[in-house]
Order: sequence, then C-alpha cells, then structure tokens
Amino acid sequence: MKKLTALMMFVTTVHVYAQNQNLLSGKYPLDKLKTILVPQSQWAPFPKITDRAGWSKADESMMKAFFDKGMSYINYDWPSIPATTSLLIERTGDRATYDGMNTRKREVLGTLVLAEIYENKGRFTDAIINGVWSICEQSWWGSPAHLPKTKELSGLMDVSQPFVELFGAEMSTFLSWVDYFMGDKLDAVSPQLRKRIYAEVNRRVFEPLMARPHGWMTKNANGRRPNNWNPWICSNWLNAVLLLEKDETKRVNAVAKILTVLDEFLNPYPQDGGCDEGPGYWGAAGASLYDNIAMLNMATDNSFKYVYDDEKIKNMARFIYRANIGPVYFVDFADASPKPGMAASMIYRFGKDINDPDMMRFGAYYRRGEVGETGSHYFRTLFELFMQDEFKNAAKGLPLPGNVWLPDLQVMAARDKEGSTDGWFIAAKGGNNDESHNHNDVGNYIVYYNGLPLLIDVGSGTYTAKTFSSKRYDIWSNCSNYHNLPDINAETQPPGPTFKASALAYKQDRSSAEFSLDIAHAYPEKAGLASLRRTVHLNRGRNVQITDLIIQKNAGSITEHIMTCYPASLETPGNLIIHYKTAGGETKDFVIKYDAKQLQAGVEKVPLTAPEDKGVIRNWGDNIYRINFVTNENSVKSKIEFVISKK
Repeated sequence: MKKLTALMMFVTTVHVYAQNQNLLSGKYPLDKLKTILVPQSQWAPFPKITDRAGWSKADESMMKAFFDKGMSYINYDWPSIPATTSLLIERTGDRATYDGMNTRKREVLGTLVLAEIYENKGRFTDAIINGVWSICEQSWWGSPAHLPKTKELSGLMDVSQPFVELFGAEMSTFLSWVDYFMGDKLDAVSPQLRKRIYAEVNRRVFEPLMARPHGWMTKNANGRRPNNWNPWICSNWLNAVLLLEKDETKRVNAVAKILTVLDEFLNPYPQDGGCDEGPGYWGAAGASLYDNIAMLNMATDNSFKYVYDDEKIKNMARFIYRANIGPVYFVDFADASPKPGMAASMIYRFGKDINDPDMMRFGAYYRRGEVGETGSHYFRTLFELFMQDEFKNAAKGLPLPGNVWLPDLQVMAARDKEGSTDGWFIAAKGGNNDESHNHNDVGNYIVYYNGLPLLIDVGSGTYTAKTFSSKRYDIWSNCSNYHNLPDINAETQPPGPTFKASALAYKQDRSSAEFSLDIAHAYPEKAGLASLRRTVHLNRGRNVQITDLIIQKNAGSITEHIMTCYPASLETPGNLIIHYKTAGGETKDFVIKYDAKQLQAGVEKVPLTAPEDKGVIRNWGDNIYRINFVTNENSVKSKIEFVISKK
C-alpha cells in the first residue's frame, strides 16, 4: 500500500457490491465451457507417479520429509470411529475428538501418497489401500457439529440422505488424488478400489451437490451472504470432479454449477475485499476462491486468467496483509485467531497472479521449512512442491501498511510508521452483529505496541456444541461486555443485523489517524441511548485516545470495559497501569489515564475454566484481564475519555 500523505476523509453511506456481477459464470456459456475444459482423460495437473522426470523437479527436501513421515505411518492402524464418538457432540458438546480422528485419517492418507510418489517402490501401497477402504467404510466424512440441529440427526448421520459440508468435501479431494496418482497401482491389486472411490465420492458429494441446493451455496434467510463454506467446499468439489468424473457431460455441468455457486459468494462480497471472518478464515474464504480460480486455469489453459485483473479480487487478496499487525499477530475481530497460520506458498502464488509484489514478499516471509504433514487444501501442497526454487529466493518482508481503511467492512487500522512494527498500532470496527462468525462487538478496538498486544480482542476459543448454536452468546468471549465496549444501563449488545454502526467517518494524515462512528443502534431499545459517538484516535508516536460521547434518554449507568492479556493495577486514581511484556520478556508499564472524578476503576482476572476456554489459553495463556470503569454519577450526557500511553 502506497504511503498516503494527504488528509483523507471517508464517510460510509453506501456499500459497493455491484461491480462485475457473475465474474466467473458470466464469461463462458455452457457450449463454450465444453470446448475450453481439458477432458478428464487428458488432464495432468501434476506429473503422474510414473513421470519420474516430472517429479525430479519437485523439492527434494520436502519430498524426503514426506517420505520420512510416511515411514512412521507404514503400519498405521486405521481407526473406525465409533457411533458414541459421533454422539459426543450431543452428550458433552465435544466436537474435537471426532474431528481429530477424521482429520488425522485424511492427513495420514495424503502423506502416504507423497511418500509413495517419492520412492515409487510400492512400499506404501498397502497402507494407502487400507486407508482408502477405511475411509470408504466410514459412515460420515463430515463433522457431527455440522449435522442439522434436528431430533432425527441428534449426533448421527442419516446415510440415506447424504449432504455435503466442509470435511466431507475435503475427504473427496484426498481420495481423488489417490485415484490420480495411485490408480495403476490400485488396479494392479484390485479394480474394486478405484471403483469404490468413485462410487463413494459420487454418492456422497457429486450427486447431492447437483441434485439439491445446500444452504452454504447462497445467502441465508436473513440475507447474510455466504461465508467461507462456499468457496472452500467448491474448491474441493471442483478438484474432485475434474479428477474423477469420466462422463464429460456430467463433468462440464458440474463445473458450470460450481461457477454459479462461486458467484453467489463473489457477487455480494464487498468491493474493498474485507473478510468479516478475519485473517484465519480468509485462508478458506478469499484464499479458497483463489484455489478455484487457479484450478480452473489449470483445467482450461488459463481461460480464467482475466479474473486476476478484477479490482475486487485484488482487494480480496490484499486483505491478508492489510490485517497484519506484525510477525505473529493479526487483527482478530469476531472468531478470528490473533495468531493464525499462514499458507505461505498460496499467498505468494496469489500475489504473483494479481501482480502484487507486496503480497509476494508477505508470502515469502512466512515460508516454512521442510514439513512432513499435509493439512486441509491438499492441492496447495502439490503446488508448493514445484515452486521452491523460486520461493526460497524470493524477496521477503512484511508490507505493514501505515493506514488501512475498508469502508464496506467498516474496519480501519493504522500504525506509527509504515513498514515498521515500532510504536503504536490500532484497529477498530463498525459493522453489525449478524456478520459471519459474529461476536457482539460493534465499535470494538485493539491497541498493540511494537507488534505485541496491549488492549486486545480475545477472539475465539475452542469450538464446542455451543459455538454455533442458540447458546452461542452464553460464551463470554462472544459478548460485548468482554470486548473494549461499554454497557449502558447494564445492557449489552444483542446479536442481529439491526444492531449496527452508523455515521462512520475516517481521516488520517502524517501525524494522526482517526475513526469515529455512532454505535447507539448496536444496543437494545431498553438501553435508553439517543447516541453513542465513539472516536478512536492515534496520535502517531505519542498515544492513543478513546472518546465516547454518550447521550441517554434518561440518566443511567455506564460501565466501560477494556480487555488486556497482562496484569493491571491502579497506581493512583486516574492512572491505571498495564504491566506489558516486551519481546525480550521484560516488563514495560503503560498507563490508561481517565477522569477519576467520573469513573471508578477495577480489575478482574477472567477465569478460564469452560471447555471453550482451551482455545483462549492456547492463544493468550491464562492471562485474560478485564478492566472495568464504572461511572460515579448517572448523567444524561457523558464524555468519557481514555488516553493510553507509555508510562
């Protein structure tokens, strides 16, 4: 992002969604799509296992790592997953046990295939066959947490009514690559193996997706646009149908439908490219859209390359580095993780395809060493194997834009110095309380210093049965009173699309950046708010100011909450100290200045004892503190100001 030196002011009143509608499905009618799609029998996206010259171009160290890991799986005992493990989602709320076993089977299978490709002596073939058979015998490839919440499906799948969700689609990808790479070796053992792969993928994935609509394909009943499920599932559907489907009519019809479904995701996506699900989910949202485009180009001799010239696509790509705080941390509003893993090679490829050197440098910065495991998005690993010579030698660095303004997403970020983590970083959001992976957090902000957290958004915890149920807002970290937000008359923000920000304004120049919005409509009517004008202001190189101008219909109470991951203490009235830790582990004190005549301050350590809190501990340690500022006197009009600075 280029440095912006002139004063800029934006007031968000209209979202830009309507440009380049049907970017994917509108280009080629069905008869044209038939002519550009490489037939299944001729499609070779990566070298077949017999093409040793082709595989000699794969990175030797990575392939050796997969081989070494595969050796540890040579006698892998493929587990069946008991019905009672699936039932845990209903009985205890535990989804991790089933999902862990299911995911492990995919990962082991993918690793064994790469190990066999590396050695090509048949040593891993039986283990792969056992994996294929075990997976095909498994009643349900998806997660019990993704089953519809009905009495008929209380933790167990109705196998007579297959439908497709994330992990079932992922499984079809792994089986498809087994068929592609190992087909001849499987046939030499028994023709039933490949026949079974197709039969199961066709029954569980291809037929349901072509026969009936799925909720993730389009907007929901409230009008909320599709989330990451849409492109993530489509990427696996596309992958599998391109590799497995020999009937060319079925194959091209499936590709045509996939393009239409993807446009249901892309058409309403904001022009600014902002991902309301956060940087972690971007890897399965905008990034999965890229997976689809990349695969389409491989299967059509680059007939979809035009997509990379679209400005919305470019903005969707750039979101990942615009949300970057520093080497470890990212802006983590809603269910986002503050420390998401980066799919570095995919980011680099995406940046290269849209001709963005900053994104390429960003991807190269997060390049991993040799790894011997595969995760989701198996095809990304295959791309990675063949790009290491370029990737290793690519320029590396974090763009660290000085100012970010996403008017459609209603998120801003700013730092003291472009290209550096030194000093202050702030981010703040507007939006509404019906976003994907929503937290009730309209008006929330975060403050970091030298790339490390000071005032935080806790983000998501471990997913359980509660997480995506009617009890979602029984989880404390999803609620506004555990964000950097006020309670008004003891009322917190409710969920729902009508609870939203209004009258947004943003400006920045060399010395400051400022974001303001009215969040009164994010609260229920009984809160009694006439207006609540919040301003988040960065004085570059000096401090951060948070100002709330609150007008109530009748005089009432206000409690301001501030969340941190460090101990805090009251030094003197008006000066609350946060005992921040530097990168070297040294304590460095910061002060929150406030009007002690107006506010009474207190600090509480949040107990992390619920099943959902395991994820909070993983991200932050057992170190979540809530600072509460309670008004001493009720008033119709209040101006509450906090100044955060170094002590």
